[in-house]
This record gives sequence, structure tokens and C-alpha cells, in this order.
Amino acid sequence: MIVKQILAMKSGPDHVETVSPGDPVSRAVEVMAQRRIGAVVVTTDGVTPEGILSERDIVRELARGGDPMARPVGELMTRKVATCVCADDALAVLERMTEGRFRHLPVVDADGRMVGVVSIGDAVSARLKELASEKEALTGMIMGS
Repeated sequence: MIVKQILAMKSGPDHVETVSPGDPVSRAVEVMAQRRIGAVVVTTDGVTPEGILSERDIVRELARGGDPMARPVGELMTRKVATCVCADDALAVLERMTEGRFRHLPVVDADGRMVGVVSIGDAVSARLKELASEKEALTGMIMGS
């Protein structure tokens, strides 16, 4: 299964939840809580990813003893954003996430404009559906149907 198919299977709105680098972290936390997501893409123009802010980034700052809620998102975000394209397959996405130790991957087009976000849960679900389909096809071949 490819990323384009994964995005098509996702339920809910097809837009990407974003915040601006200048927004307070409290705004990002509010968005994540309301949408029940673990990360938001950070962008100034709404289409080009400049960073990503995850629950892990916020927890890491809390562990340092600070109160990050009033700080700008740009100070806490992960600046090196890995991305994928619609033609990437689920297994490649899972491998990239595992190696990079992150759970959210913005999907970009050829111009670097965001078209979606794939979470590790999305990729795992897609891969499980793919494996179930393969199992069903193999079972059908073995049983002669």
C-alpha cells in the first residue's frame, strides 16, 4: 500500500493541523488535545513544513524544569523534518519512522507542499490490512477458490 492510499483511508478532515513558529506552545497543546493528535506541523505559510512539534518535544522541555506553555513553538519544535511523498509505500514509511524514532511524517508533493500527515498508527494499520489481504489471497489459492 502506498501513502496516497493511506491518506485516502484516513477518517476525518483531510487538512493538516498546523501552528505557526511564533504561536505559544499552549496553542499547539490546545490543537493537539482538541484533535486528539500527537503532533502538529509548524509552518509560516500553511503549506511548507518548517518543523514539527510533538508531545515528546513538550514533555522533554517539561523534564528540564521549565514551563514551556508561553514559549514560542519555534523554540521547541524539531527543525529537521523528515517527509515522505504519496508514492512511498507503507513499509518504507514504517522503516523511516522506526530508524528516526519519530511517529509523524508530513506528506509533501513534488514542490514540497504538504498534502497530509501519516502517523505510525496509520502506517501500521495500512500494513496490517495489506497483510490480511495477502493472507486471504493465499488462503484462497490453497483452498482452490
